[in-house]
Amino acid sequence: MKRVAFVVVACSLFAVSMSRPPNFVILLADDLGYGDIGCYGHPTILTPNIDLLAQGGMKFTQFYSANSICTPSRGGLMTGRLPLRTGIYSSAGYPLDMVFRVFMPGSTGGLQSDEVTVAALLKPLNYSSLLLGKWHLGHLNTMPTQRGFDEFYGLPYSQDEGCPPANPCLTKWPGVPLYHNETIIEQPVDLSTLTPRYNEKALEFIVDNKDNPFLLVMAYDEVHVPLFASRGFVNTSARGLYGDALQEMDDSIGQIVGRLRDLGLLGDTMIVFSSDNGAWTEEGLNGGSNGLLRGQKGETWEGGMRVPTIFYWTGHIASGKVSLALGSQLDFLATFAELAGASMPNKTLDSYSLVPVLLGQAAASSRDSVFYYRDATLMAARYGNYKAHYFTRSGWGLDKPERHDPPLLYHLGHDPSEQYQLNATEYSSILEQINSVVEAHNKTIGSLPPSQLDLYDYDCKVCPCCDHAMLCVCNSTSTPVIDVGHGFYLFP
Repeated sequence: MKRVAFVVVACSLFAVSMSRPPNFVILLADDLGYGDIGCYGHPTILTPNIDLLAQGGMKFTQFYSANSICTPSRGGLMTGRLPLRTGIYSSAGYPLDMVFRVFMPGSTGGLQSDEVTVAALLKPLNYSSLLLGKWHLGHLNTMPTQRGFDEFYGLPYSQDEGCPPANPCLTKWPGVPLYHNETIIEQPVDLSTLTPRYNEKALEFIVDNKDNPFLLVMAYDEVHVPLFASRGFVNTSARGLYGDALQEMDDSIGQIVGRLRDLGLLGDTMIVFSSDNGAWTEEGLNGGSNGLLRGQKGETWEGGMRVPTIFYWTGHIASGKVSLALGSQLDFLATFAELAGASMPNKTLDSYSLVPVLLGQAAASSRDSVFYYRDATLMAARYGNYKAHYFTRSGWGLDKPERHDPPLLYHLGHDPSEQYQLNATEYSSILEQINSVVEAHNKTIGSLPPSQLDLYDYDCKVCPCCDHAMLCVCNSTSTPVIDVGHGFYLFP
């Protein structure tokens, strides 16, 4: 196996001055924890290419996903809007709300057509766009090419949402399909071949668009379960298969950045590395690590939503910077819009430009708060260094939400692990400030759009299938892995 690494070029910081709008490359991991990569402290997983991005760019230590689970998180990243504003929430009560949290093969809902994605925002400025990997924002007339992207090559949802092809959809979901644009080209997909195919597509796209601005979203399927790695990366990590998968992703990043370097595009390209939510620690060795952070994917403790994030842009972002500024994937839209000169959507947005922080013009961002939602319930809120939990609930258990009155209060600067609860009486003025911020935020919500993630939004007849006569098996010799330990198999 040949590992690819790019070379960091030291640079000085100067104001943005470009002959053309910048390219944007989003490198999005799946279920990667805050403590899973080398530059964030993991002792045995080798991530030299991600580490080099941090060495040559800006590493954020207080950066958040839009939600603690795949579908709503990705909806927020794409639109710059909290998921409940876009209908990506479940209105089902306990315990059905445990089931309908993400889009599944039988989901009829999706990201609605009136929402403006980052790709749609940039399209009027003649940006070419490609999304590789996981979409997870619906597949029934809601695919990436129907939401602003020029091309899509990847999976409509997570790789654990499938079943062996011998089982019809009446009992389990069909095999996970691989799409090109809106057409299934392989079902079930051979997971071990995915990343090399994504790499080939990404490198071709960069070459084809070297003379015009582009948006490349590399939405890796790693390190979601079931874990996988291509042949050249199996048994290469001291961390086991989880490490193998992550090191293959790191190698892919090295190839992409290396191609940008070889074409002289690093000075024209902003690269962002992040994860869609925290690690799924409940999966044991098949899940990742959230480091010192409490909680996991699916929860509104810090481990569910605080994610490793790095910005890299040769000649514009100073090398080796660590930022304590608050940031969110919701902010990608406003940041890209400012740099590209795009008009912001005429909608209520939750996106703040990070340009002043990235260019060294300010230490703090315009964002002073973070709202932690589970579906349409505000579970917690952060204002400055303080965080108040109004409700807590495990990510995957059958426990009911636990209400806290007064809220659980933590100082995240002193106690990022949320281990030392502050006395509510002693800090009553802080709680009043947070409650005032929440009250002002609630006034911006208004009436919610219809939920896209409820029982009535599920119909197994819409499960993607390349050929019903062939039991949904096309161009494939693979039998998908099923982890019955956590999968939901729903009858129509």
